[in-house]
Formats: sequence, structure tokens, C-alpha cells
Amino acid sequence: MQFQFEPVLAEADRILNGVLLTIGLSFGAIVLGLALAILLVAAKSLFGRWVGLLVDAYVELMRNTPFLVQLFMLFFGLPLLGIRMSGTEAALLAMTLNLGAYATEIIRAGVDSIHRSQLEAGVSLAMTERQVFQHVVLMPALARVWPALSSQFVLMLLASSICSFIAVPELSGTAAIIEQNTFRSFETYIVVTIIYLVLALTLKVALLWLGRKIFPRLSSVDRLDAKAEAA
Repeated sequence: MQFQFEPVLAEADRILNGVLLTIGLSFGAIVLGLALAILLVAAKSLFGRWVGLLVDAYVELMRNTPFLVQLFMLFFGLPLLGIRMSGTEAALLAMTLNLGAYATEIIRAGVDSIHRSQLEAGVSLAMTERQVFQHVVLMPALARVWPALSSQFVLMLLASSICSFIAVPELSGTAAIIEQNTFRSFETYIVVTIIYLVLALTLKVALLWLGRKIFPRLSSVDRLDAKAEAA
């Protein structure tokens, strides 16, 4: 077997555009999906039972249906309702809704881990329910589940490859085009695999660094708690 990477590397500009679109979609989905998840967890915590049931229904719907089906529903279904979006817009919306559901469940677990005495301490300081959630519950909960959220963000970056099914020219979509142009399938996907690996590891390190910057005091407290429990 003789590898020929020259035809693939000659498409470097096309590959770079695919990488940039993958990064843009992933970054947008992470920011919007995290914001959506925080809003949904807050709504479930602060409002009545019916709001909680609606949030649960949304989470179960998104977590128990394939991402590809969700993508097709948005891209092919919304135009029937008069809502037209480009492939990239539909991809970003699908990734945001999918990630928002998983992040909601992860953050909810973090909220449930907050000890009741901390909530009572907040109430004793005359805080409202919203203030208790914002200042006592949310940040410690996010700090505790940040590793799980980070893993979910990396999984969403890798899942962005599915968006090539609606002709979004992200990295996998670009690879399909290069494969058709060069007939060098194996070499094309070797290059794409290496790029995905670098992107995923870079995102993982960046999120680890970001977590230590955002939650330095809380992380230290958790580490002390872990040492105390281990002792």
C-alpha cells in the first residue's frame, strides 16, 4: 500500500475552512447550550411543578432520540411551518438544543448535591429564592459538575460531524468533498482523524484551565473535602 497525502494536503484551505466552521459551531453550541441549561434548571427550581414537568419532558425528548433525527426534524420540518434556516443555522440550533438537554441534567445533579443546610443559611440571611439559587446554589453546583460538563462539551464537538448529513461543510463534510475530488479516502480520513484528536484534546485542556480560573476557591474546597473524606 502506498500513501499519497499530496492531493489531500493540496486542499489545505478547504480543510482549514472546515476546521473553523467546526470550532464555530461547537463554541456557539457550548455557550448557548450552557445558558439554556442554566435557565431551565433555574426555572425548574424556582417555579411550579408544571414548569418542572415541561423541562423534564424536553430533557427526556432530546436525550432519548438520535441527534441525527433531531437535526433532520429541524432542517426539513421547520420549513413546513414557514421557518427557513440555512444548514449551518439548523446545525447550530440542533446542537444547542441537544447539548442544552444533557447539560440541564448534569447541572440538576450538581444542584441536588448542595446540602440543605446551605440553603437554610441563605434563607436565614433574608435572601429570596432567586438570590439563594444565584449566590448559594448555582456556582457551587457548576463547580462540582464542571468535569462532567466538559466531557459533554467535547462529545458535542465530535458530534458536530453529524451535521455533514445536511450538507454543512464542517470538517467531516469537507472530508467527504475532498474524498470525492481526490479518490484518496484513507489518507483523507487519517488527516481528519488527527485534526479531530487535536481539537478534542485542545478543548479538553482549555476547559480544564477555564474551570480552574472560574472556580478556584470552590475547587480548593472540593479538594480539601475529598482529602478529608479519604482520611
